[in-house]
Amino acid sequence: MTQPATTVREQIRSQYSALTQSERKFANALLENYPSAGLASITVVAETAGVSTPTVARMVQKLGFKGFPQFHKALLTELQAKVSGPTQRRANWVSDAPESHLLNRFSQAVTQNLERTFSHVERAAFDDAAALLAQSDRRLYAVGGRITRALADYAFTHFQAIRPRVTHMTSSSATWPHYVLDMVEGDILLLFDIRRYEANLLRLAELAVERGVKVILVTDQWTSPIADVATHTFNCWVEIPSAWDSNIATMLLLEALIAAAQEELWPDTKDRYERLDELFNQSRLFRKPPN
Repeated sequence: MTQPATTVREQIRSQYSALTQSERKFANALLENYPSAGLASITVVAETAGVSTPTVARMVQKLGFKGFPQFHKALLTELQAKVSGPTQRRANWVSDAPESHLLNRFSQAVTQNLERTFSHVERAAFDDAAALLAQSDRRLYAVGGRITRALADYAFTHFQAIRPRVTHMTSSSATWPHYVLDMVEGDILLLFDIRRYEANLLRLAELAVERGVKVILVTDQWTSPIADVATHTFNCWVEIPSAWDSNIATMLLLEALIAAAQEELWPDTKDRYERLDELFNQSRLFRKPPN
């Protein structure tokens, strides 16, 4: 079962300016409780949003659907994709697998993921996020989930060299209140969350936002619920011919953010790099090439 290139959420956002006032009312109701607000019958969905049934019918057609049943099916498919585990993910791609070698299918999937990810990145949002990550007078926290904690660790290693006041939050949620205790308004939380979304990460984001922390979320194409409280959300396409999702597009986006933050802080970062290299030399961590 191949997923569509865009989600219903993205289609709504791209067509939002073309919607009428009543259609926007339904769109807003759906986005506030996405996707469950669109999974009932068209009559119930319209009544819950406080609009007429014809309004819902017109809006889904503007989004490119033939009718409400197709719209409903798209939302249901997204919901199933969000909660699917490794066994179901493998079953999905095996059922559609062509005869070509796995290496070919894998490289094609990764290439598509990269193209879709970067075509959906808004440059203004990217620049603003990079500027936030470069605010060295504010503390930067990085955290991920069961799989994405490796991305948080990678981000921490680089940002710690680029700027001061960087904290890598442990993967144990039991320790997170200790970090939240020291968070202050204006701090930044770089957070990674892909399907199946982790409830403890959402609660962490909510607690951080309550303290005035700005959350930069890196998630998948279906969008973590954390997007509702995040300052910036970046969607990365993750599906590959595997029981697991890919972090290649996610990693590439992260590296782009790292590079952009580095440029924001140059030449201060240059000075940090030089001092760090001197410490490496003193500690004899790396082998020197022969004379």
